[in-house]
Amino acid sequence: MRQFKTESKKLLDLMINSIYTNKEIFLRELISNASDAVDKLNFKSLTNSDIKLDSNDLAIRISFDKDARTLTVSDNGIGMTAEDLERNLGTIAHSGSEEFKQENAESQGGDVDIIGQFGVGFYSAFMVASKVRVVSRAFGEQTAHVWESDGLEGYTIEDGERAEHGTDVILTIRENTKGENGEAGENYDTYLTEWGLRDLITRYSNYVRYPIQMMVSKSRELPRPEDAGDDYQPQYEDYQELETINSMTPIWKKRSSDVEQSDYNEFYKSTFHDWDDPARTISFHAEGSLEYDALLFIPGRAPFDLYSKDYQKGLSLYSSNVMIMEKCADLLPDYYNFVRGVVDSADISLNISRETLQQDRQLRAIASRVEKKITSELKAMRDDDRETYEAFFENFGRGLKFGIYSSYGMKASELADLLLFWSARENKMVTLAEYAATMPEGQKAIYYAAGDDRERLSKMPVVKGVLDRGYDVLLCTMDVDEFTFQAMRTYHACGLSKVYEDEVAREAAAKAVADGAEPEVEDRDIEFKNVATGDLDLATEDEKKDAEEATREHGDLFEAMKEALGDKVEKVAVSARLTDAPACITTEGPLSLEMEKVLARGPEAGTEGMPKTVRVLELNAKHPVFEKLVAAKEADDTEKLSLYAGLLYDQALLVEGILPADPVAFAQNICSLM
Repeated sequence: MRQFKTESKKLLDLMINSIYTNKEIFLRELISNASDAVDKLNFKSLTNSDIKLDSNDLAIRISFDKDARTLTVSDNGIGMTAEDLERNLGTIAHSGSEEFKQENAESQGGDVDIIGQFGVGFYSAFMVASKVRVVSRAFGEQTAHVWESDGLEGYTIEDGERAEHGTDVILTIRENTKGENGEAGENYDTYLTEWGLRDLITRYSNYVRYPIQMMVSKSRELPRPEDAGDDYQPQYEDYQELETINSMTPIWKKRSSDVEQSDYNEFYKSTFHDWDDPARTISFHAEGSLEYDALLFIPGRAPFDLYSKDYQKGLSLYSSNVMIMEKCADLLPDYYNFVRGVVDSADISLNISRETLQQDRQLRAIASRVEKKITSELKAMRDDDRETYEAFFENFGRGLKFGIYSSYGMKASELADLLLFWSARENKMVTLAEYAATMPEGQKAIYYAAGDDRERLSKMPVVKGVLDRGYDVLLCTMDVDEFTFQAMRTYHACGLSKVYEDEVAREAAAKAVADGAEPEVEDRDIEFKNVATGDLDLATEDEKKDAEEATREHGDLFEAMKEALGDKVEKVAVSARLTDAPACITTEGPLSLEMEKVLARGPEAGTEGMPKTVRVLELNAKHPVFEKLVAAKEADDTEKLSLYAGLLYDQALLVEGILPADPVAFAQNICSLM
């Protein structure tokens, strides 16, 4: 017996038990080796006119024998001499394929696609096999040679027989093992079944460029006998037929002009298990220092588990048509986690097991290009097919908004123009750019209201107050909306009408436009303002003056109401924003009522230190109710004033969609007034 050329026992044990994390990839590795062998012979025929070879005859054959517990991977490729067996299989981590690639680097092209890199894929067979026998006959040789090993100490090489050039790798599959200490055992019988092998081939090697053939069981109806009676029941027989299991030509390697959209749709639905056609298909080929193909799909609907903790994002990563990772998460940012597809590159640097990547730089370059392509396609959908885009946004918009929030606003420049919000004035979804384009002269902020129901928001006094002044309000009903605005802080709007600092400049610009000049435009940052927080500064000078006078005249009333409400509010004040409502609740500081509600539903709800809003009860001094408050104060009716204050506060809370702290007391107070 010959010894492996290295410190064999330790290194081989490392190869078999440590490099690969998934036993089932052994078949992928053996098929890839077979594909390389066929590719080498094909390449030889292309460079040597004396070699006559019909490329249609090149194939890989899979067969199994349940009784003998053997699995065989055969090819009719270039084969190996005894010296090749010694060098390639006797020397661990020597790659004949890698050597071939280096020797023929200049003359390789689209006709050759060598997969092997490290020379260790063959040894993955020992993860599932107790013995491996390799029978190989080199092209042009008359004698075959047999390499055999149990993967423990060494190997033997002897003369053998094979009818034609090529290689047979024969695995003696291990016996099943029982689980111990609560762990599952190993079911090696899977590798001796038609369905098990078919699944592995289609999952990992479906796009190997040569046919992968296997005898499969089928059933057919026997001819009806001539003397069969009326009660004859059809009879069937089972038979074996050689079938090509793999698809060979991947759809992402074809030119998009040569592929019908229906073909893309069928590939998407069958590969990613969706019933609906994709909303958009993105296919592109990148060249340069890193060459790769990408085929991406934007789904037509959200998967049921999209927002669950078990959902896994990622694109399928292939190298030379062989699947490396089913879901490579690093190829997609979180906010595009809904995108499905494939990236295939022969240039990426894989680790020795071909299960993970070595160079993050290459992956980052691909991911960056993929992200830009997705963004560009979404913008095109937004502009060219608004109805489809609005349906898309209904499904996936929450993730885009969360992408801005989770990046602390760093991704706002990329994602802001993809967002949609409901316009209270237009009664439709609008982008931030569309909102900014319709702002009247003098508007300094983008106004929004946050809540859980669009209908209720549109009727809120603070919203109506802003609308009555001619400004639009975005009605935001996603729990992430307000957090997104706080992360963005401002929106960079382009092409807005220029704002002039003084009257002279404004008049000069107006005259120039009257004389035929184009109106001047500018880009500027516009801040976001919640209509229920802070001072919106929308009141006219007269309204501000009236509010100040009411505050001076009725300061004692506000103090009494504040005392009656206690720590429920920070203060009671005259409102300059209300038009027909008697009162409203506003907040001071960054935390709004809606944000407080969202946080109250989170994991930290009820814990000490939960942030609370700083609430203000604002009163409409022009409303008839205010006169009742003044009368109660003048009559020194403390009890009635306290009752009124509590009712107005609870009523304002109900308008905000918040239940009063004591609904029973609220109802009793209403009844007492009646």
